[in-house]
Amino acid sequence: MASVGSMTNPDDPLGLRDDAPLLDGWLSYRASGPVPFGTPGHKQRLDLVGPVVRDDIPLYGGVDTIRQQAGAIAEADRRLARAWGADWGRISVGGSTHGNQTLMLALCRPGDTVVVTRTLHRSLLLGMVLAGVTPVWVRPDVDPTTGLPTHVPVERVRAALAAHPEAKAVFLVEPTYVGTVSDVAAHAEVAHAHGIPLVVDQAWGAYFGFHPDLPRHAIQAGADAMVTSAHKTLPAYTQAALVLARTQRIDPHRLDRAFDATATTSPSGTIAASADAARALMERDGRRLLGHLIRIVDHARERFRDVPGLVLLDDVVDRSVILDRVKLAINVSGTGATGLAIEEDLIALGMPVELADRDTVVPIISVNDDQGSVDQFVDSVIASVERQRCASRPVLPSIAWTVEPDVILSPREAYFAEHETVSADRAIGQVSAELVAPYPPGIPVLAPGERITAAAVGGLRDAMADGTQVRYAADPTLKTFQVVSHT
Repeated sequence: MASVGSMTNPDDPLGLRDDAPLLDGWLSYRASGPVPFGTPGHKQRLDLVGPVVRDDIPLYGGVDTIRQQAGAIAEADRRLARAWGADWGRISVGGSTHGNQTLMLALCRPGDTVVVTRTLHRSLLLGMVLAGVTPVWVRPDVDPTTGLPTHVPVERVRAALAAHPEAKAVFLVEPTYVGTVSDVAAHAEVAHAHGIPLVVDQAWGAYFGFHPDLPRHAIQAGADAMVTSAHKTLPAYTQAALVLARTQRIDPHRLDRAFDATATTSPSGTIAASADAARALMERDGRRLLGHLIRIVDHARERFRDVPGLVLLDDVVDRSVILDRVKLAINVSGTGATGLAIEEDLIALGMPVELADRDTVVPIISVNDDQGSVDQFVDSVIASVERQRCASRPVLPSIAWTVEPDVILSPREAYFAEHETVSADRAIGQVSAELVAPYPPGIPVLAPGERITAAAVGGLRDAMADGTQVRYAADPTLKTFQVVSHT
């Protein structure tokens, strides 16, 4: 698949196509000047809807043939598994959402029980709806200074498995949204002692395992399967994700069936090729690129430490917690400023961040950033803080990190049950038929099948009052809720 002159090709400036079969197929197709008589219907013409379709090339009938005769897709998946030390790997164009639902369907059957961290993404919860699974929730500890989640203690999972020996798997989210990591190796030992697999949603840690100063990725640490988002922290298209597994405890044929059952039959070759290229880049240059990233984030961290009242999570969290060194979780409550007002200032400057709430700002800094861009970000945050500076206030942990769910029905039972809409006051004590979450981070405060409590409703309303968007509720004002009619 090597191409002469790829090192000087402006479409492949780092010469990755020799080790990225999907990238090679994508570049070859575009260079061929195709006149396609298949999908997509825009035919790469720009004179109807403009340049928005310029780089849209299908995976089937574009990057590879409709019948996959070039073998590029299978070869890309083989190289993906090799890079992460897995037995099985697939590139997804449906984000970690697709990966989470793949793994839930591959491991579970209707009526099964699983142990799941409460800081899960909604996609994993909806995977439980699809699979007909009942969760046993385990919550992370919360740092008292910043109100942010730290890690899920191993003893908490061990106790959950002791109480529910019928559980079929343990599902964790590592790292958290704010860059804290549980002891995945110890959790794997606990799960394996019960004869079940450990699955990790590692959406926010696609670069783990490619530099010695960063945490090991989940497969390296002993997990049986993981999903990660190449698009979140690596230079890949939005929706590019990677699903990986070891097959000692997981049937690879069920993995394939579950992956295909929840995947689009018209995958984007552009998204897939970008994931393949990002994998090749990490294998070849990951240590160098991530070393540079660590240095510029460390420099930003030192500058933030000089701002009175501003606190970084990694400076106060318990030393036993594993940290992602390239993630900044910035608490601003001690400055009197609000994260939401800082976010507004940053958006006005063309620098939106991944997460902001009343007390917190969390940017994503990646290998595509440089010292100049990060310095500009730090300057802008500090300037916004100083414009807003006033009396400090106590931290108010988000209800997303502290909710204590009371499971009455399985998510699937509640999702498909007859429901009715009632006032918020009448909803207290009834069973939720809907998913409701502050966004970001998109972690459920109410999930189908859980009893609605005054604390949950009050926490959601507090989040709204502080300016956080609440998503997925049928009534975005939270004046009414959908509840199960009969339990």
